[in-house]
Amino acid sequence: MNLSTTGLRLAADAAIDLQIHTIYSDGNWKPEQLLDYLVQEQFGLVAITDHDRPDTAVALQQLAHDKHLPLLVAVEMTTLWRGEMTDLLCFGFDPTHSALHDLAQDLLRRQQENTHEVYENLRRKGYVFPESPTLLADILARPSAQQPQELVALLKRQGYGQGEPSAGKIALEAGCTFATNDLAAVVEAAHQSGAVCLIAHPGRTDGFMTYDAQLLDQVRQEVPLDGLEVYYPKHTLAQTAMYQEYAQRHHLLTSSGSDSHSMDKPPVKYRAELSRALLERVGIVME
Repeated sequence: MNLSTTGLRLAADAAIDLQIHTIYSDGNWKPEQLLDYLVQEQFGLVAITDHDRPDTAVALQQLAHDKHLPLLVAVEMTTLWRGEMTDLLCFGFDPTHSALHDLAQDLLRRQQENTHEVYENLRRKGYVFPESPTLLADILARPSAQQPQELVALLKRQGYGQGEPSAGKIALEAGCTFATNDLAAVVEAAHQSGAVCLIAHPGRTDGFMTYDAQLLDQVRQEVPLDGLEVYYPKHTLAQTAMYQEYAQRHHLLTSSGSDSHSMDKPPVKYRAELSRALLERVGIVME
């Protein structure tokens, strides 16, 4: 298919944001609403990186064409390394035929199995939910990244978890978890599909593996990663400097992303030159 980035030339100071989420995973942005906002704000290039949703790439490319906004084909895949969450940003895969699709479909199946199990565990523990024949089916129909959140929201709507234990803790004790894929399997599938893989927000500490230089050395010995999301709102100045130096020393690609999920935390206008090597790798000409 004809990508919205075909023939794209970007100035070094063009505004880009390479990590944004919509209702296709766990964001509140509607895709059309998001792209209208980005056009209005004069972004030169963006990436919608909905969790484990490579299947939406074709529809998003069509929408991007309609809105005349270059949209980089991308997805954020949920993976595990050494027992800790590590999200991977995959850029530039073939939207019509990607090995990432099978991994994402299997992850959705496993998340649905976990959601069903947790729902039944909660009922066995005495938690009472509305007698609706579609209640569980509606949650299972949600994107995988939304399902744990929907279980917590269900508990709160019924008045559970207002104090201690919290609704989140109740769900966790009933077995609620985020389904993940193996890090190496995702990298292999992405490379087979023509994509590059970068560790998302390597400096986050809230439930994710927090990478220092030593851990980056170790993960790269095991898996052929292509780079890091160096520029990220929650990174400290010291983290950003460390990741930037590390990427330069090891000739790794760098990305810049806001992780925007809604208008409350809108996309960030990063300078395109911060991700020059990445953009050139996926076929975008930098001026």
